[in-house]
Amino acid sequence: MADAFVSFAVQKLGDFLLQQVSLRKNLRKEIEWLRNELLFIQSFLKDAEQKQCVDHRVQLWVFEINTIANDAVAILETYSFEADKGDDDEFASRLKACACICRKEKKFYNVAEDIQSLKQRIIDISRRRETYGITNINNNAGERPSNQVRTLRRTTSYVDDQDYIFVGLQEVVQTLLAQLLKAEPRRTVLSIYGMGGLGKTTLARNLYKNPNIASCFSTRAWICVSQEYNTMDLLKTIIKSIQGCAKETLDLLEKMAEIDLENHLRNLLTERKYLVVVDDVWQREAWESLKRAFPDSKNGSRVIITTRKEDVAERADNRGFVHKLRFLSQEESWDLFCRKLLDVRAMVPAMESLGKDMVEKCRGLPLAIVVLSGLLSHRGGLDKWQEVKDQLWKNIIEDKFIEISCILSLSYNDLSTVLKQCFLYFGIFPEDQVIMAENIIRLWMAEGFVPNGEERMEDVAEGFLNELIRRSLVQVVDTFWEKVTECRVHDLLRDLAIQKASDTNLFDIYHPRKHSKSSSCIRLAIHSRGERYHSLDLSNLKLRSIMFFDLDFHNVFQHIDVFRHIYVLYLHIKGGGAIPDAIGSLYHLKLLSLRGMNDPPSSIGNLKNLQTLVVNDYGYSCQLPRETADLINLRHLVARYSKPLAHISRLTSLQVLEGVGCDQWKDVDPIDLVNLRELSMFGIRNSYSLNNISSLKNLSTLRLFCQDYDESFPSLEFVNCCEKLQKLWLEGRIVKLPDLFPNSITMIALLYSELTEDPMPILGMLPNLRDLILEDAYKGKEIMCSDNSFSQLEFLHLRDLSKLERWDLGTSAMPLIKGLGIHDCPNLKDIPERMKDVELLKRNYML
Repeated sequence: MADAFVSFAVQKLGDFLLQQVSLRKNLRKEIEWLRNELLFIQSFLKDAEQKQCVDHRVQLWVFEINTIANDAVAILETYSFEADKGDDDEFASRLKACACICRKEKKFYNVAEDIQSLKQRIIDISRRRETYGITNINNNAGERPSNQVRTLRRTTSYVDDQDYIFVGLQEVVQTLLAQLLKAEPRRTVLSIYGMGGLGKTTLARNLYKNPNIASCFSTRAWICVSQEYNTMDLLKTIIKSIQGCAKETLDLLEKMAEIDLENHLRNLLTERKYLVVVDDVWQREAWESLKRAFPDSKNGSRVIITTRKEDVAERADNRGFVHKLRFLSQEESWDLFCRKLLDVRAMVPAMESLGKDMVEKCRGLPLAIVVLSGLLSHRGGLDKWQEVKDQLWKNIIEDKFIEISCILSLSYNDLSTVLKQCFLYFGIFPEDQVIMAENIIRLWMAEGFVPNGEERMEDVAEGFLNELIRRSLVQVVDTFWEKVTECRVHDLLRDLAIQKASDTNLFDIYHPRKHSKSSSCIRLAIHSRGERYHSLDLSNLKLRSIMFFDLDFHNVFQHIDVFRHIYVLYLHIKGGGAIPDAIGSLYHLKLLSLRGMNDPPSSIGNLKNLQTLVVNDYGYSCQLPRETADLINLRHLVARYSKPLAHISRLTSLQVLEGVGCDQWKDVDPIDLVNLRELSMFGIRNSYSLNNISSLKNLSTLRLFCQDYDESFPSLEFVNCCEKLQKLWLEGRIVKLPDLFPNSITMIALLYSELTEDPMPILGMLPNLRDLILEDAYKGKEIMCSDNSFSQLEFLHLRDLSKLERWDLGTSAMPLIKGLGIHDCPNLKDIPERMKDVELLKRNYML
């Protein structure tokens, strides 16, 4: 991991030398010396990181390397920032020229003095390296990051980690479903308990998403309690999942005391048949503080609790159902291992024997088995498997089992440097948090984890995420249209990430009760725990990223003066107040996420390095200043804004535009948006023209939403001109479906279209269509899929086709179909015989 810090510093030093062409000769030499020394030290880091596990002195040596690398970057960025400010002052007034020169002289002196200090620290480090016997074993030091990237990007598909729930647990699923659906009017609690890694949350999620459960319980909610919980936050989470996150709801909840929230939730649930999952309960008090809000209306409502503690499960409900998750048998364990192995055919008999030995020592713990399988999938050959076994056998307990922590650590150590950074970054999020895939990808990019080379950074980062999923270090929560949309890490893996991040100083999580934070940390996360943070002192920190999660933290910007080095400012807070003009001074900022806040000031136009801007994605509008169009490096703009954004076509780097209204788009000339890949537009009216979308020659994903259900789309013939379009989502009434779609389309969703003509003849001719969703899209009684139609279709969803009575399917139509979902089509009495053996799809396909 230290290699990542040093590589970043070396890159920054090189960039600095190129950009600051007027540097004094002596200062340039000092910086070149510093860069060369860090490059030299980098070649010893592999040996050091192996030795630090057994030698605390080496661990401190690596820690000091990280600190020096971070300090070097901070020194140069401070100089660059102040120098740029000085230049602005000079241009602003020639009368200040002499003062500017004096300031620059002082800055030159300061940076030279700071570098001299770093130089002495590096000399000391080199001396200690020889004392500790750290040698150069970094045989891959010369490998370019792009080579690693290409290797990871050869395949971007992920392995669905939900499979293991059905290895040996089919009967458990059916038993628990029967308990949830049985004709028992009393509100009952179903408790699932067992040690970490057995799959409690995955089992609960599978039950929660089951089609029979979804149709039986009109109201469902999910909350994660975790070890440090706040009852008010938990109550608000449930209420928001039921009522939504409209501004009126959020404002109302902020004014409520705990007893008011409890009463409000009880009133919401009284007339409803509900299912609530209370995940990861550690103390009985947590459930006791919540259960009063869950009324028993004798209508068959249910609560599912997952916990590691037997007493919590047993005492949740005197007449409830308690299930203890068991370990897998040896046969089931081997079945699971093979399912998760990427290439079972490459496993020769000798490797199979080694694999069975290792799997046996996992004692039937699913998490240990899938992580081991993910590790061995990337260790090809008999010799590599033997190496893994030799390493694991050093940690066998009483000649019986391997501690799961050893397997997790071994899998982590097998990652490349860039993947280690990406994995550890998951630890910065609150426990049990479900993370949007696009969110983690954008954060990795802003942090500099993703190289900027021949491939789009977004695609490279997605490859990193899929690699971590294939290794079972990250779990898939949800997918849509062949992509992971939500993910999470298991608690045990998050613990590992936090421990390793602490060892390498990658980030720090502020603990309000201990008031502790590392003075040398460069990334700081502050999680919601219900305490006030007004006394938090962020001075003297060399922060590169700061992340606030759902806090009652109204004075966040009082610290803005110490944010000047940061690349990431991530605010997921409640009622953060006004955003000051000073935010425009955060020159290095690459990601600015203002969830829970409105209307950024005009000064954000100064943030020329900004890649991602997210403003208040709770569903109500904000106002973006016209200076937003000055963000020349902006790649992702996610903001539902209410006024036209002039000169948006200047954002030529834009890859994703989400939340733009048709009122704001109709006067845009998008011909210069040459990099735009994803466009999401709302508020569309029939009176508007969307023809200028055809100018977006690289557009691959298009989502369009009508103003309301009474409104209809204008002509959609322009779609055929989008030659690279792959994914199309149309929500609203369509008078006439276009006769032609581009052959590139792989996925289509038509919602509330109210078509009067059968869409299947047109859609069935698309040569690459793999996924089709029709929801309340057709008012006719019959659909016809002729021979040779839908030649590539794999998944078909039919929902709310209330008048549909007949489905005719040609003998050679849909030859590749493997998933079918039919919901709320009451008059469709029968389906084609060939479709009766196709796997049924769940109805919750929408995000």
